[in-house]
Amino acid sequence: MTADLSQIVKAYDIRGVVPDQWDETLAELFGAAFVRVTDADAIVVGHDMRPSSPGLASAFARGAARLGADVTLIGLCSTDQLYFASGSLGLPGAMFTASHNPAQYNGIKMCRAGAAPVGQDTGLADIRALAEEWSEKGAPEAAATPGAVTERDTLQDYAAHLKGLVDLTGIRPLKVVVDAGNGMGGHTVPTVFDGLPLDTVPMYFELDGTFPNHEANPLDPKNIVDLQARVREEGADLGLAFDGDADRCFVVDERGEPVSPSAITALVAARELAKHPGGTIIHNLITSWSVPEVVREQGGEAVRTRVGHSFIKEEMAKTAAIFGGEHSAHYYFRDFWNADTGMLAALHVLAALGGQQGTLSELVAAYDRYASSGEINSTVTDQAASTARVRTAYEGGDGITLDELDGLTVTAADWWFNLRASNTEPLLRLNVEARDEATVARVRDEVLALVRATD
Repeated sequence: MTADLSQIVKAYDIRGVVPDQWDETLAELFGAAFVRVTDADAIVVGHDMRPSSPGLASAFARGAARLGADVTLIGLCSTDQLYFASGSLGLPGAMFTASHNPAQYNGIKMCRAGAAPVGQDTGLADIRALAEEWSEKGAPEAAATPGAVTERDTLQDYAAHLKGLVDLTGIRPLKVVVDAGNGMGGHTVPTVFDGLPLDTVPMYFELDGTFPNHEANPLDPKNIVDLQARVREEGADLGLAFDGDADRCFVVDERGEPVSPSAITALVAARELAKHPGGTIIHNLITSWSVPEVVREQGGEAVRTRVGHSFIKEEMAKTAAIFGGEHSAHYYFRDFWNADTGMLAALHVLAALGGQQGTLSELVAAYDRYASSGEINSTVTDQAASTARVRTAYEGGDGITLDELDGLTVTAADWWFNLRASNTEPLLRLNVEARDEATVARVRDEVLALVRATD
């Protein structure tokens, strides 16, 4: 097929509509290109529950084996299970998933051995260039000896590794509702939770890549409504929601109220610092003030980064950080090859809650200290002009500082906001935090008026 690969090769992964934008023929070329760029003699490949995933993964494996690489197929898995396989086996890996995107989409998340990320600057641009060349001129010449393709189940080993990092054996019994969103959490949760003192109430555990109940994107409030209601109905201690490929985990408390991912970041950071005193914790610039405050109170060092997993992982490696968190509910662990795993974060929450007698809302109150707006998107014709209007309005203000690490961050004594442009849409994303709700509302309205003003 002739494909415009610029439309599907993104900053950190490959993603597009199947078969309109890519298909198994292209997947086979991507497999060959992945082996050529990583110079791998063996790789590991996994896939999610989308209807197109098994075929695409098999085609990728054929392309890799054609160039002489042995391929270990681990079949159905979560993205962090693929990272586990890459880390524990010491092999480059490819995960076929489009995460929380609708059913017609699919994609590939790739990593080098040890779950090291592959992005535009670390191999993805080269993979695209080779795939484009071969799609026009024909597939590369096959190796004299093709690689072997074998199957291996890593689920039990993945679960054992996670449970070896967080001790839940002594916690009090907890009732937890889990919404898998018909995604890969329905595959991993039963095995990981097996043998733990948990009364698990499953929701939408049936693997179904058409997502018949709701989108597998818990970041959108409408997709956790069912979970919130079920937690209250069951009188559960908490609820967990996983996205489609189960690498992100969202938490609701015993009242059915969402727990801020910043509060989860702070809670897990405190636990990791108890194990590794004086360690470094990474947080992106839209996480709450609570995160660096808690890190400093626990004797750790907080390092602020741009939004995005490639920046987090890069900083994790550079600083030998023990943990990193994003406000989008991605959680990264040194003990997990610096990769993100929502499941390990969930186990930390369960251990913290079960290790004391209070409710989850009481437990996280210490880590959730400020009022916030949540992310607010504005469609604008000229992102730069709108941002410049906001910068002009605030620069030089009494006690106000500006920085442009990622978009525009404006900080005062009692509030801060960040305004960032979307890389893919004509949007500006606003996050506001302050010491009280009234200040959040005032700052939010001031900034939005500037952003949305007509030129």
